[in-house]
Amino acid sequence: MATAPMGLEAVVARELKGLGYGQQQVENGRVRFAGEELAVCRANLWLRTADRVLVEMAEFPATTFEELFQGVRAIPWEDWIPEDGRFIVNGRSHQSQLSSVPACQKVAEKAVVERLRQRYPVEWFPKSGARYSIEVSLLKDVVTVTLDTTGPGLHKRGYRKLAAEAPIKETLAAAMVLLSRWHPDRPLLDPCCGSGTIPVEAALIGHNLAPGLHRTFDAEAWGRIPARLWEEAREEAFDLADYDRPLDIRGSDIDAEVLELAQHHLRAAGLSRSVRLERRPLQQVEKYASYGYLITNPPYGERMGEREAVEELYRDLGRLARRLEDWSVFVITAHKGFERFFGRRAGRKRKLYNGRIECDLYQFEGPYHGRRVPGTGEESSAEG
Repeated sequence: MATAPMGLEAVVARELKGLGYGQQQVENGRVRFAGEELAVCRANLWLRTADRVLVEMAEFPATTFEELFQGVRAIPWEDWIPEDGRFIVNGRSHQSQLSSVPACQKVAEKAVVERLRQRYPVEWFPKSGARYSIEVSLLKDVVTVTLDTTGPGLHKRGYRKLAAEAPIKETLAAAMVLLSRWHPDRPLLDPCCGSGTIPVEAALIGHNLAPGLHRTFDAEAWGRIPARLWEEAREEAFDLADYDRPLDIRGSDIDAEVLELAQHHLRAAGLSRSVRLERRPLQQVEKYASYGYLITNPPYGERMGEREAVEELYRDLGRLARRLEDWSVFVITAHKGFERFFGRRAGRKRKLYNGRIECDLYQFEGPYHGRRVPGTGEESSAEG
Protein backbone atom coordinates (compact mmCIF):
# COMPACT_ATOMS: atom_id res chain seq x y z
CA MET A 1 0.00 0.00 0.00
CA ALA A 2 1.42 3.37 -1.06
CA THR A 3 -0.03 6.27 0.89
CA ALA A 4 -0.62 9.47 -1.05
CA PRO A 5 -1.45 13.10 -0.31
CA MET A 6 -5.05 13.98 -1.14
CA GLY A 7 -5.38 14.67 -4.85
CA LEU A 8 -2.29 12.71 -5.88
CA GLU A 9 -3.64 9.15 -5.69
CA ALA A 10 -3.90 8.86 -9.51
CA VAL A 11 -0.33 10.13 -9.92
CA VAL A 12 0.96 7.52 -7.45
CA ALA A 13 -1.07 4.85 -9.27
CA ARG A 14 0.57 5.82 -12.58
CA GLU A 15 4.00 5.67 -10.96
CA LEU A 16 3.28 2.18 -9.65
CA LYS A 17 2.01 1.08 -13.06
CA GLY A 18 5.24 2.38 -14.57
CA LEU A 19 7.14 0.15 -12.14
CA GLY A 20 5.11 -2.83 -13.34
CA TYR A 21 2.57 -3.00 -10.52
CA GLY A 22 -0.70 -2.62 -12.40
CA GLN A 23 -2.90 -4.71 -10.11
CA GLN A 24 -4.19 -1.79 -8.04
CA GLN A 25 -7.03 -0.48 -5.92
CA VAL A 26 -7.06 3.34 -5.77
CA GLU A 27 -8.71 4.80 -2.66
CA ASN A 28 -8.72 8.11 -0.80
CA GLY A 29 -5.17 8.73 0.40
CA ARG A 30 -3.74 5.39 -0.68
CA VAL A 31 -3.15 2.95 -3.52
CA ARG A 32 -3.19 -0.76 -2.82
CA PHE A 33 -1.01 -2.86 -5.11
CA ALA A 34 0.21 -6.45 -5.31
CA GLY A 35 3.86 -7.43 -5.20
CA GLU A 36 6.46 -9.61 -3.49
CA GLU A 37 9.30 -8.46 -1.22
CA LEU A 38 11.23 -6.88 -4.11
CA ALA A 39 8.25 -4.58 -4.70
CA VAL A 40 8.85 -3.03 -1.26
CA CYS A 41 12.42 -2.17 -2.26
CA ARG A 42 11.59 -0.82 -5.71
CA ALA A 43 8.56 1.20 -4.57
CA ASN A 44 10.55 2.87 -1.79
CA LEU A 45 13.42 3.72 -4.14
CA TRP A 46 11.35 4.98 -7.08
CA LEU A 47 8.07 6.54 -5.91
CA ARG A 48 8.34 10.32 -6.28
CA THR A 49 4.88 11.43 -5.12
CA ALA A 50 3.87 8.89 -2.43
CA ASP A 51 4.31 9.48 1.29
CA ARG A 52 5.34 5.97 2.33
CA VAL A 53 5.07 2.26 1.48
CA LEU A 54 3.16 -0.01 3.86
CA VAL A 55 2.58 -3.75 4.06
CA GLU A 56 -1.09 -4.48 4.69
CA MET A 57 -1.10 -7.13 7.42
CA ALA A 58 -4.85 -7.60 7.90
CA GLU A 59 -8.28 -6.04 7.52
CA PHE A 60 -11.27 -7.06 9.66
CA PRO A 61 -14.42 -5.61 11.28
CA ALA A 62 -14.32 -4.68 14.97
CA THR A 63 -16.85 -2.93 17.16
CA THR A 64 -15.47 -4.17 20.51
CA PHE A 65 -12.01 -4.20 22.05
CA GLU A 66 -12.17 -8.00 22.20
CA GLU A 67 -12.70 -8.17 18.41
CA LEU A 68 -9.81 -5.74 17.92
CA PHE A 69 -7.57 -7.80 20.22
CA GLN A 70 -8.37 -11.11 18.55
CA GLY A 71 -7.97 -9.67 15.05
CA VAL A 72 -4.53 -8.21 15.78
CA ARG A 73 -3.37 -11.33 17.66
CA ALA A 74 -4.32 -13.52 14.68
CA ILE A 75 -1.67 -11.81 12.51
CA PRO A 76 1.59 -13.84 12.24
CA TRP A 77 3.81 -11.10 13.68
CA GLU A 78 6.55 -13.64 14.40
CA ASP A 79 7.12 -13.93 10.62
CA TRP A 80 8.13 -10.26 10.56
CA ILE A 81 9.29 -9.11 14.00
CA PRO A 82 12.29 -10.77 15.72
CA GLU A 83 12.68 -11.12 19.48
CA ASP A 84 14.59 -7.82 19.77
CA GLY A 85 12.36 -5.95 17.29
CA ARG A 86 11.65 -2.35 18.31
CA PHE A 87 7.93 -2.27 17.53
CA ILE A 88 5.59 0.63 18.20
CA VAL A 89 1.84 0.83 17.61
CA ASN A 90 0.18 3.96 16.25
CA GLY A 91 -3.55 4.37 15.82
CA ARG A 92 -6.29 6.29 14.06
CA SER A 93 -10.07 6.11 14.34
CA HIS A 94 -12.77 7.74 12.23
CA GLN A 95 -16.53 7.11 12.32
CA SER A 96 -16.03 3.98 14.44
CA GLN A 97 -17.47 2.74 17.73
CA LEU A 98 -13.93 2.25 19.04
CA SER A 99 -13.21 5.97 19.06
CA SER A 100 -10.49 6.17 21.73
CA VAL A 101 -7.20 6.01 19.85
CA PRO A 102 -4.99 5.53 22.98
CA ALA A 103 -7.20 2.62 24.10
CA CYS A 104 -7.04 1.01 20.64
CA GLN A 105 -3.25 1.35 20.59
CA LYS A 106 -2.95 -0.24 24.03
CA VAL A 107 -5.18 -3.18 23.10
CA ALA A 108 -3.37 -3.71 19.79
CA GLU A 109 0.09 -3.62 21.40
CA LYS A 110 -1.00 -6.18 24.00
CA ALA A 111 -2.23 -8.42 21.17
CA VAL A 112 1.11 -8.14 19.33
CA VAL A 113 3.02 -8.99 22.53
CA GLU A 114 0.85 -12.02 23.24
CA ARG A 115 1.31 -13.30 19.69
CA LEU A 116 5.08 -12.85 19.82
CA ARG A 117 5.28 -14.65 23.18
CA GLN A 118 3.95 -17.76 21.47
CA ARG A 119 7.24 -17.80 19.48
CA TYR A 120 9.59 -16.11 21.97
CA PRO A 121 8.99 -17.34 25.57
CA VAL A 122 10.17 -14.19 27.36
CA GLU A 123 8.60 -11.96 29.99
CA TRP A 124 9.52 -8.73 28.24
CA PHE A 125 10.92 -7.69 24.88
CA PRO A 126 14.11 -5.58 24.85
CA LYS A 127 13.08 -3.61 21.70
CA SER A 128 16.71 -2.91 20.92
CA GLY A 129 16.77 -4.01 17.28
CA ALA A 130 15.28 -2.78 14.01
CA ARG A 131 12.24 -0.50 14.05
CA TYR A 132 8.80 -1.86 13.16
CA SER A 133 6.09 0.79 13.02
CA ILE A 134 2.61 -0.74 13.19
CA GLU A 135 -0.54 1.28 12.49
CA VAL A 136 -4.03 0.24 13.50
CA SER A 137 -6.50 2.35 11.54
CA LEU A 138 -10.27 2.18 12.12
CA LEU A 139 -12.70 3.54 9.53
CA LYS A 140 -16.41 2.87 9.88
CA ASP A 141 -15.72 -0.08 12.22
CA VAL A 142 -13.28 -1.74 9.80
CA VAL A 143 -9.72 -2.19 11.09
CA THR A 144 -6.75 -2.00 8.71
CA VAL A 145 -3.42 -3.07 10.20
CA THR A 146 -0.26 -2.04 8.37
CA LEU A 147 3.50 -2.22 8.82
CA ASP A 148 5.53 0.79 7.65
CA THR A 149 8.51 -0.20 5.48
CA THR A 150 9.68 3.36 4.81
CA GLY A 151 10.50 5.09 8.10
CA PRO A 152 10.96 8.84 7.57
CA GLY A 153 8.58 9.88 4.76
CA LEU A 154 9.52 9.42 1.12
CA HIS A 155 9.85 13.20 0.70
CA LYS A 156 13.06 12.87 2.72
CA ARG A 157 15.30 12.37 -0.31
CA GLY A 158 18.43 13.32 1.60
CA TYR A 159 19.50 16.39 -0.38
CA ARG A 160 17.49 19.03 1.48
CA LYS A 161 19.10 19.54 4.88
CA LEU A 162 18.21 23.24 4.92
CA ALA A 163 14.90 24.90 4.09
CA ALA A 164 13.61 28.33 3.18
CA GLU A 165 10.71 29.97 5.04
CA ALA A 166 7.97 28.49 2.85
CA PRO A 167 9.28 25.25 1.36
CA ILE A 168 7.31 22.95 -0.89
CA LYS A 169 7.54 19.23 -0.14
CA GLU A 170 9.71 17.24 -2.52
CA THR A 171 6.80 14.90 -3.27
CA LEU A 172 4.51 17.79 -4.24
CA ALA A 173 7.22 19.41 -6.38
CA ALA A 174 7.70 16.13 -8.23
CA ALA A 175 3.93 15.79 -8.66
CA MET A 176 3.74 19.25 -10.24
CA VAL A 177 6.41 18.29 -12.77
CA LEU A 178 4.72 14.96 -13.56
CA LEU A 179 1.27 16.56 -13.83
CA SER A 180 2.63 19.18 -16.22
CA ARG A 181 3.63 16.43 -18.70
CA TRP A 182 7.00 18.13 -19.09
CA HIS A 183 9.42 16.27 -21.33
CA PRO A 184 13.15 16.41 -20.50
CA ASP A 185 13.90 17.70 -24.02
CA ARG A 186 11.94 20.88 -23.24
CA PRO A 187 13.15 23.90 -21.25
CA LEU A 188 11.82 24.20 -17.69
CA LEU A 189 11.85 27.39 -15.62
CA ASP A 190 10.92 28.13 -12.03
CA PRO A 191 11.10 31.93 -11.65
CA CYS A 192 10.25 31.78 -7.91
CA CYS A 193 12.52 28.84 -7.19
CA GLY A 194 13.32 29.60 -3.54
CA SER A 195 15.48 26.78 -2.17
CA GLY A 196 15.28 24.95 -5.50
CA THR A 197 12.97 22.01 -4.82
CA ILE A 198 11.08 22.11 -8.13
CA PRO A 199 14.26 22.36 -10.29
CA VAL A 200 15.94 19.58 -8.28
CA GLU A 201 12.93 17.27 -8.63
CA ALA A 202 12.70 18.06 -12.35
CA ALA A 203 16.39 17.18 -12.77
CA LEU A 204 15.88 13.88 -10.92
CA ILE A 205 13.03 13.08 -13.33
CA GLY A 206 15.01 14.27 -16.36
CA HIS A 207 17.97 12.02 -15.54
CA ASN A 208 15.67 9.14 -14.52
CA LEU A 209 17.22 9.06 -11.05
CA ALA A 210 15.42 7.11 -8.34
CA PRO A 211 14.66 9.71 -5.63
CA GLY A 212 15.35 7.27 -2.78
CA LEU A 213 18.67 6.05 -4.13
CA HIS A 214 20.82 7.78 -1.52
CA ARG A 215 18.82 7.15 1.65
CA THR A 216 17.90 4.19 3.83
CA PHE A 217 14.54 2.70 4.80
CA ASP A 218 13.33 0.93 7.93
CA ALA A 219 12.73 -2.35 6.08
CA GLU A 220 16.40 -2.58 5.08
CA ALA A 221 17.11 -3.80 8.62
CA TRP A 222 14.41 -6.46 8.54
CA GLY A 223 15.32 -10.12 8.15
CA ARG A 224 12.08 -10.72 6.24
CA ILE A 225 13.38 -8.76 3.22
CA PRO A 226 16.84 -10.13 2.23
CA ALA A 227 19.67 -7.63 1.70
CA ARG A 228 20.23 -9.05 -1.79
CA LEU A 229 16.81 -7.68 -2.86
CA TRP A 230 17.77 -4.16 -1.79
CA GLU A 231 21.06 -4.59 -3.66
CA GLU A 232 19.18 -5.79 -6.75
CA ALA A 233 16.80 -2.84 -6.62
CA ARG A 234 19.64 -0.34 -6.21
CA GLU A 235 21.66 -1.91 -9.02
CA GLU A 236 18.63 -1.57 -11.29
CA ALA A 237 18.25 2.10 -10.31
CA PHE A 238 21.93 2.82 -11.02
CA ASP A 239 21.67 1.06 -14.39
CA LEU A 240 18.61 3.09 -15.41
CA ALA A 241 20.10 6.48 -14.47
CA ASP A 242 20.86 8.73 -17.44
CA TYR A 243 23.35 11.30 -16.17
CA ASP A 244 24.46 12.20 -19.71
CA ARG A 245 21.08 13.47 -20.87
CA PRO A 246 21.32 17.25 -21.48
CA LEU A 247 18.72 19.26 -19.56
CA ASP A 248 17.70 22.91 -19.81
CA ILE A 249 16.35 23.52 -16.31
CA ARG A 250 16.59 26.98 -14.79
CA GLY A 251 15.61 28.60 -11.53
CA SER A 252 15.62 32.24 -10.54
CA ASP A 253 14.67 34.24 -7.48
CA ILE A 254 15.17 37.74 -6.13
CA ASP A 255 16.41 36.45 -2.74
CA ALA A 256 20.15 35.76 -2.68
CA GLU A 257 19.97 33.75 0.57
CA VAL A 258 17.47 31.20 -0.72
CA LEU A 259 19.47 30.84 -3.93
CA GLU A 260 22.45 29.84 -1.79
CA LEU A 261 20.23 27.14 -0.26
CA ALA A 262 19.23 26.05 -3.75
CA GLN A 263 22.88 25.72 -4.77
CA HIS A 264 23.58 23.71 -1.62
CA HIS A 265 20.68 21.34 -2.44
CA LEU A 266 21.83 20.91 -6.04
CA ARG A 267 25.33 19.99 -4.86
CA ALA A 268 23.90 17.57 -2.28
CA ALA A 269 21.83 15.91 -5.00
CA GLY A 270 24.77 15.79 -7.43
CA LEU A 271 22.89 17.98 -9.90
CA SER A 272 24.92 21.20 -9.99
CA ARG A 273 25.60 20.79 -13.73
CA SER A 274 21.97 20.03 -14.55
CA VAL A 275 20.31 23.23 -13.29
CA ARG A 276 21.21 26.85 -13.90
CA LEU A 277 20.34 29.29 -11.09
CA GLU A 278 20.45 33.08 -11.17
CA ARG A 279 19.33 35.99 -9.04
CA ARG A 280 16.71 37.88 -11.03
CA PRO A 281 13.35 39.53 -10.26
CA LEU A 282 10.32 38.39 -12.21
CA GLN A 283 10.17 41.66 -14.16
CA GLN A 284 13.58 40.91 -15.69
CA VAL A 285 13.03 37.29 -16.70
CA GLU A 286 13.04 37.09 -20.49
CA LYS A 287 12.13 34.42 -23.00
CA TYR A 288 15.21 32.37 -23.88
CA ALA A 289 13.64 29.41 -25.73
CA SER A 290 10.39 28.25 -27.30
CA TYR A 291 7.81 25.71 -26.11
CA GLY A 292 9.05 25.47 -22.54
CA TYR A 293 7.39 24.85 -19.20
CA LEU A 294 7.10 27.36 -16.36
CA ILE A 295 6.39 25.49 -13.10
CA THR A 296 6.41 27.43 -9.86
CA ASN A 297 5.24 27.73 -6.25
CA PRO A 298 5.11 31.49 -5.56
CA PRO A 299 4.34 33.02 -2.14
CA TYR A 300 0.67 32.82 -1.11
CA GLY A 301 0.42 36.09 0.85
CA GLU A 302 -0.97 34.51 4.00
CA ARG A 303 0.94 36.71 6.44
CA MET A 304 -0.20 40.15 7.52
CA GLY A 305 1.15 42.86 5.25
CA GLU A 306 2.26 40.47 2.50
CA ARG A 307 -0.94 40.26 0.47
CA GLU A 308 -0.48 43.39 -1.67
CA ALA A 309 3.12 42.50 -2.52
CA VAL A 310 2.11 38.95 -3.46
CA GLU A 311 -0.74 40.17 -5.65
CA GLU A 312 1.70 42.45 -7.50
CA LEU A 313 4.01 39.44 -7.90
CA TYR A 314 1.10 37.54 -9.50
CA ARG A 315 0.64 40.44 -11.94
CA ASP A 316 4.35 40.19 -12.80
CA LEU A 317 3.96 36.44 -13.24
CA GLY A 318 1.10 37.06 -15.67
CA ARG A 319 3.22 39.53 -17.64
CA LEU A 320 6.03 36.96 -17.78
CA ALA A 321 3.59 34.32 -19.03
CA ARG A 322 2.54 36.66 -21.83
CA ARG A 323 6.19 37.07 -22.83
CA LEU A 324 6.45 33.29 -22.88
CA GLU A 325 3.47 33.08 -25.22
CA ASP A 326 4.17 29.53 -26.49
CA TRP A 327 5.02 28.02 -23.10
CA SER A 328 2.89 25.91 -20.77
CA VAL A 329 2.51 27.45 -17.30
CA PHE A 330 1.74 25.68 -14.00
CA VAL A 331 1.33 27.66 -10.79
CA ILE A 332 0.29 26.36 -7.36
CA THR A 333 -1.11 28.78 -4.78
CA ALA A 334 -3.65 29.01 -1.98
CA HIS A 335 -4.66 32.55 -3.06
CA LYS A 336 -8.23 32.26 -4.38
CA GLY A 337 -7.92 35.45 -6.44
CA PHE A 338 -4.84 34.31 -8.34
CA GLU A 339 -6.41 34.28 -11.82
CA ARG A 340 -7.69 37.85 -11.42
CA PHE A 341 -4.20 39.19 -10.72
CA PHE A 342 -2.52 36.84 -13.21
CA GLY A 343 -4.84 38.25 -15.89
CA ARG A 344 -6.05 35.00 -17.40
CA ARG A 345 -8.33 32.08 -16.60
CA ALA A 346 -6.67 28.70 -16.23
CA GLY A 347 -7.53 25.97 -18.71
CA ARG A 348 -7.71 23.55 -15.80
CA LYS A 349 -7.41 23.61 -12.01
CA ARG A 350 -6.53 20.76 -9.68
CA LYS A 351 -6.97 20.84 -5.90
CA LEU A 352 -3.79 19.83 -4.07
CA TYR A 353 -2.37 20.26 -0.58
CA ASN A 354 0.94 21.89 0.26
CA GLY A 355 1.28 20.36 3.70
CA ARG A 356 -2.06 21.22 5.30
CA ILE A 357 -2.68 24.23 3.08
CA GLU A 358 -5.39 23.69 0.48
CA CYS A 359 -4.13 24.97 -2.87
CA ASP A 360 -5.04 24.96 -6.54
CA LEU A 361 -2.68 23.98 -9.33
CA TYR A 362 -3.51 26.41 -12.16
CA GLN A 363 -2.75 24.92 -15.57
CA PHE A 364 -2.23 27.06 -18.69
CA GLU A 365 -1.35 24.77 -21.59
CA GLY A 366 0.85 25.93 -24.46
CA PRO A 367 0.38 25.07 -28.17
CA TYR A 368 2.41 21.86 -28.03
CA HIS A 369 1.62 20.87 -24.47
CA GLY A 370 2.60 17.23 -23.94
CA ARG A 371 3.00 16.69 -27.70
CA ARG A 372 5.80 16.51 -30.23
CA VAL A 373 7.26 19.86 -31.26
CA PRO A 374 7.54 19.88 -35.08
CA GLY A 375 11.07 19.50 -36.34
CA THR A 376 12.60 18.46 -33.00
CA GLY A 377 12.18 14.69 -33.08
CA GLU A 378 11.01 14.93 -29.48
CA GLU A 379 8.83 12.16 -28.13
CA SER A 380 5.67 13.06 -26.24
CA SER A 381 5.67 12.57 -22.46
CA ALA A 382 3.78 9.59 -21.13
CA GLU A 383 2.63 11.39 -17.98
CA GLY A 384 -0.93 12.72 -17.97
